[in-house]
Amino acid sequence: MKKLIKWLGLAAAGLALLTTTPRVVRADSWSRPVATLGASLTSDQKSGTLSTLQNAAGVSNASQLTVNGATLVKYLNPSGSSFTENSGVWSSALVQKTNNGGINVTIVPYNGTNNITTITADQYRNAALTAGVSNANLYITSAVKIDGSGALAGVYAAFAQNGDNLNNQQINAAQQEVNTLSSITQANKDKDGYSDKQLNNAVAGAKQQMATQSNNGQQTLSQNQIGNIVDSQLKQNNLTTIINNNQRQLIINLLVNVQKAGSLKNTDFKAQASKLANSIQDSAKGLFDKLNKSLNTEENRNFLQKIWDGIVSFFNGIAQWIRNQF
Repeated sequence: MKKLIKWLGLAAAGLALLTTTPRVVRADSWSRPVATLGASLTSDQKSGTLSTLQNAAGVSNASQLTVNGATLVKYLNPSGSSFTENSGVWSSALVQKTNNGGINVTIVPYNGTNNITTITADQYRNAALTAGVSNANLYITSAVKIDGSGALAGVYAAFAQNGDNLNNQQINAAQQEVNTLSSITQANKDKDGYSDKQLNNAVAGAKQQMATQSNNGQQTLSQNQIGNIVDSQLKQNNLTTIINNNQRQLIINLLVNVQKAGSLKNTDFKAQASKLANSIQDSAKGLFDKLNKSLNTEENRNFLQKIWDGIVSFFNGIAQWIRNQF
C-alpha cells in the first residue's frame, strides 16, 4: 500500500511538471511575415525591395531571409531546371501567413515598374496550391527584369524556416506547373479570346474537380479521367479552340503529376482550389461573366438545334413512310 501511494505521488508530480512546463516557441514565429530577398541585389536595391514589399503588405516587422543560387538548386532543380549555386537571384517575396482567405498573390511594381517578366500572379497561386501552401498572402517584386523564379523559391524557403517543410514531390510538381502554364501563356498571349486568367481558372477548377472525384486523393484517377476533367474545364473557360492538342496533353501531364505528388491528399486542397478559382473569377468579373453568357448561349443553341434536328428527323421519317407506300 505504501509503495502504491509512493508511485501515485511520483506520477502526480510528473503530471504537474508536464502541465506547467512552458511551451518553447521559436523567436521567429509565423506571426511575423518573412521577406525573402535575392542575394544579387545591391545594398540600395535590397533596401528598396524590402521597403516595397513591406509597404504593399502594410507591415514593418518582416524578418529577412536571403535567397541565393543554392536555394534555387534545392527547390527548383529537381523539377528539371538548371540553376547552379552561382545563379543570380533578384526577384523577392514577402510571405504573410493567414488563418483563412486562401492564397493571394500581388505582384508589386518596383519604382513603378513590374519587373516580373514570366510568372503571373495566378501562376504563382496555382503553384503554391500544388506545393501545399494554404491561406497566405504573397507579395512579389524585383528590382530588375527577371522571370520571377527566385521569388517562388523564396516562398518555399520561408515556409521551411518557420517549420512548415513542404513536400519535395509537391514542390517539383508545382515547378513543372509553372513552367507549363507560363509556356502556354507565352504561346497564346496574342490570340483573340485567350487570357492567362482563363488558363489558370481552368487548372484551378480541374484541381477542385479532381479532389472531388478522387475523394480527396483516396482514389487514383486514370489519365483518361483527368483528360475528361481538363476538357470540361477548357470548355467552361472557352479555350477549346485555342489550346492545341500538345498543350492539352501538357496540362493533363502536369495534373497527373499533381496527383502523383500527393497534393490532392492535403487536408485543405479542395477548399483552397475552390477559393482560388472563385478569386480568379472575381478579379476579372467582366471577362468571366461574358464567358458564362457565351457558354449559356451555346448550350441554348445546342438545345434548340437538337429540337430542330428532332423535328426534321420526324418529318423525314413521315416522308420516307409515304414514299414506301408507292
